[in-house]
Amino acid sequence: MPTAMEEIYCFAGNPLDRAGQRRQDAHWIAALLADPQSLVLPFVELKPLVRAGPPVALDWRPIAEWRALFQSGAEPVLLGLRDRRAYFALDAGEQGHGAQTLDARALAAILPGGEAAILGEARALLDWHARHRFCARCGAPSLAAMGGWQRRCPHCKAHHFPRVDPVVIMLAVNGERCLLGRNKRRAGARFSCLAGFMEPGETPEEAVRREILEESGVRTGRVRYLGAQPWPFPSNLMMGFLAEALSEEITVDPNELAEARWFHREEVCAMIARSRDDDPAPILPSLPPPLAIGHQLCRRWAVMGERV
Repeated sequence: MPTAMEEIYCFAGNPLDRAGQRRQDAHWIAALLADPQSLVLPFVELKPLVRAGPPVALDWRPIAEWRALFQSGAEPVLLGLRDRRAYFALDAGEQGHGAQTLDARALAAILPGGEAAILGEARALLDWHARHRFCARCGAPSLAAMGGWQRRCPHCKAHHFPRVDPVVIMLAVNGERCLLGRNKRRAGARFSCLAGFMEPGETPEEAVRREILEESGVRTGRVRYLGAQPWPFPSNLMMGFLAEALSEEITVDPNELAEARWFHREEVCAMIARSRDDDPAPILPSLPPPLAIGHQLCRRWAVMGERV
């Protein structure tokens, strides 16, 4: 359970008991699939079924509605337990076409925190299964096992597990200023923290310093961890940091950024105030919406006074 001092961001704070110690029990999994109290969240092209509301909500369905699909080879994923009831996710395929769905990123912004976290878990797992139908060792078709938390190769007996890719996202600060960059793929004047994937043999702190130097040419010293966010697109763990800037001159890597700038604390506060989910291409400098950890790192530095 999170402590009182821990900030919980979108896609975190999952209320389900993942029951990891019981996933090896195939008979127990089968009993959950046969239990009429169990619920399933169907997805179509990685978009969950929703109820229009108000409010908009995830459309959890009785598992009996989808049992025929299980028998035809569909692979349900056990998300966890809550109040002695099992929750599953399922790629509904053609059977779900015509149902009302919504993009997970847009939906997460309007769901209660716990439901958004369950949505993120479900989307990440279903995407992993869709990308790993074949054994990475021998190329043979693999099969889901352990309630969807493993794939097994019947040919070479290899076991494969869902992967999470670690990403560092960081705000370099120098006194009352911080360094923000604008990605070429971002529309309008939307800036954010610099970020990048960790590399093998590297600590998170080393990755922070390397990525800032590579993308902006700015050297950094002390690094402080602030928090993390699961990001199910497809399945990243965004680890957020503040970094002490040791230099000011910016040399942008044009392959990574369109531009990078130093922003004063007051400017960042204004950017926070005008950052909205419904403004995809802001004219004035803005930040990602509040569901993104990049927004939260800027808020914690500019508004709450966090220091390296």
